[in-house]
Order: sequence, then C-alpha cells, then structure tokens
Amino acid sequence: MPGSSSGAFQGISVFLGVLFSLGSSSFISNVVAGYSMTYRRAFKKGDRIQVNDMNGYVEEQSLMVTRLRSVKNEEIVIPNSIMLSSSLTNFSVRAKTMGLIIHTTVGIGYETPWRQVEAMLKEAADRTEGLLKDPPPFVLQKELGDFAIVYEINAYCNDVNKMYLYYNALHQNILDLFNENNIQIMTPAYEGDPDTPKVVPKEQWNTPLAGDQKSN
Repeated sequence: MPGSSSGAFQGISVFLGVLFSLGSSSFISNVVAGYSMTYRRAFKKGDRIQVNDMNGYVEEQSLMVTRLRSVKNEEIVIPNSIMLSSSLTNFSVRAKTMGLIIHTTVGIGYETPWRQVEAMLKEAADRTEGLLKDPPPFVLQKELGDFAIVYEINAYCNDVNKMYLYYNALHQNILDLFNENNIQIMTPAYEGDPDTPKVVPKEQWNTPLAGDQKSN
C-alpha cells in the first residue's frame, strides 16, 4: 500500500490496533459476564435490585448490558462486566416468602424512658398500612450518643414495589406519634436543651398554606 512505510501511517495503524484491542476486550468481558450472570441467577426480570448506588427494577438482561428502571422512571444501563464485579442487593428474592425489613432511625434524649420510645416506634409501624404484623416490628438501640440515644425501628413488608411508600408513611406516623406525646426528636443535629420541647401541636397539624388562607 502506498505510504504504508511512512512513520505517520505506522503510528495510525498502531493507534487503531490499540483501540480495536481495547474495544474487543470490553466486548468480550461484557459477553462473558452476561453468560456468567445467566447461570448465576442472582436476579430475574421484574426484580428490584441495587448495584452500587444504582437502584431499580430489572427491565432487560442482554449479553452486553442490563437495563434497570428506577422508581422515578429513569432508564439505567449498566455494562454486564460492572454488574458481575459489583456487589448486588436483590430486594425481591425473599420478600414474598420471608418478608423484607424496612428500617429507619431517630435520636431521642436520655430524659425519655427507652421503653416509651420503643413502644411509640412500634405503634408507628403498626399504624403504617402494608407493614406486616407477623413477624412483629422490633426496635434496636443502635448507639448511646453524647446527647441522644439512636433507636432503629425495623418492620417487615412483602411488597417491594411499595417500599418507598412504606418509608414515607412510617416517617409520617413517627412524627405524629412523637408530637402527640410531646417528645422532641433530636436528630439530625443537637445544640442544646430548649426551654420547651420543639414539637408541633396537634391543632396545627392541618394548618393551610399561606396562599390558601382567605382574607375576611
């Protein structure tokens, strides 16, 4: 080929060869990973999974990539080589048979009896529609902090499709119960004891938005 002996031609040839090798290596690694995951059976279409910080429902698994749909209806495309080399959490696989535990934490001051706090957290879980009564919810004391005890409420559900709705309702019920009992939640930060607990009185729970108030 004319000009094939020139330095420029040889440099371009080497460059293209490197690109081809890298492309082939990536292609092969993704295909091998795709076959490997097929036999691994870590998930199936429709499962709710998390890969690193990516969370969604499995829409498709091909030889090259796995496609997820996030809870906000975003499409997430993950190369199979990353899928195979990353830690993977499957929320669906045991939810129907053993239940999936959802959990959240609150920090409560030492002046509030721990038995009362645990009772309120369990009641908040009982009030949350969709969470299972059997097995019953349970509370762990996760940390004895400088100014507050960190409690974790754990409750079972068997519908991962509604997991975020359960979290939202559970948080609402926790806020209501602690306000009802005039107990201040100390997290996420604490600076000092106020003269009175910082709670929202029940008569103010349904205060309308400023724009919705009609002048007389």
